[in-house]
Amino acid sequence: MPEKNAFITGITGQDGSYLTELLLEKGYAVHGLVTPLESAANGNLRHLVADPAILGKRLFLHAGSFEELTHLRRIIDRTKPDEFYHFAGQSSPRLSFELPEVTANSVGIATLRLLEILRGLQHPTRFFNASSAEVFGTPSNSRQDEQTPVNPATPYGAAKAFAQQMTRIYRTAHKLPACSAILYNHESPRRNESFVTMKIARAAARIKKGLQTELKLGSMTAQRDWGWAPDYVEGMWRMLQADQCDDYILATGELHSVADLVEKAFQCVGLNWRDHVKQDPSLITAAEPVAPCGNPAKAEKQLNWSRTVNFDSMVERLVASQYDSAG
Repeated sequence: MPEKNAFITGITGQDGSYLTELLLEKGYAVHGLVTPLESAANGNLRHLVADPAILGKRLFLHAGSFEELTHLRRIIDRTKPDEFYHFAGQSSPRLSFELPEVTANSVGIATLRLLEILRGLQHPTRFFNASSAEVFGTPSNSRQDEQTPVNPATPYGAAKAFAQQMTRIYRTAHKLPACSAILYNHESPRRNESFVTMKIARAAARIKKGLQTELKLGSMTAQRDWGWAPDYVEGMWRMLQADQCDDYILATGELHSVADLVEKAFQCVGLNWRDHVKQDPSLITAAEPVAPCGNPAKAEKQLNWSRTVNFDSMVERLVASQYDSAG
């Protein structure tokens, strides 16, 4: 019998798929909601879906919609998860300006509905909520920690702040073992091209192979705290293993600019980025957060968590993955 049952929303995404692999390695049975079910065969879980020793034996994918509350409640009642990891929802701060209601519903209200379901379960379930550094907006202090005031600058950040605060309220008012990770940018080859890291890595690889001639970017001076996604997934798991659930920042504590990322990516393929990169003002976000840099000291001390991949190695891995798959 598996050691524990886990349920993951957003299981086919970057974090969900890495977490699935981690939990399977640790002996869990893993359940996830997939819409449509066929998408799992061609995405980040395809290697697991194709393995008859895993699919249907240790990995269970349930067809359905995250918005269908009654159906979701039935699945959760049936699977009786010991741990619940929540990633699903609209994931683009930029797109949230165009889709504020969709973002508020899929990120904020959906999390509240999950908390209500879990509060009513007979089987005790520990809940993890994926929050974001976007909750801080344009923070006045750097580096941010768990006590930094919440002041979002995007509809996405506001929705994440609501979900994070509701998770805290259910932990304190209803004694639900629930926590939020305030996640700073974390990357991997499983990111899609809407993220600037993959856009840059893919362009460097394609330009080197002669498949593309230039790369258009918005702000080159924008800075981010970029880490390696599998490291962050390890931190998420550790949060639910702690005796007392609490909120933690998962970050590197280092800032790098888009220009730093571009320079390193083009270095990886032996090119000078200045020969190929052009700035496009239309790509600059209306409300650009100022240098969000996290302080992971609490997670390092209480969870014994730390990153294993530095910035240069992260960029090298992203470019290598795109070079291998390009053309």
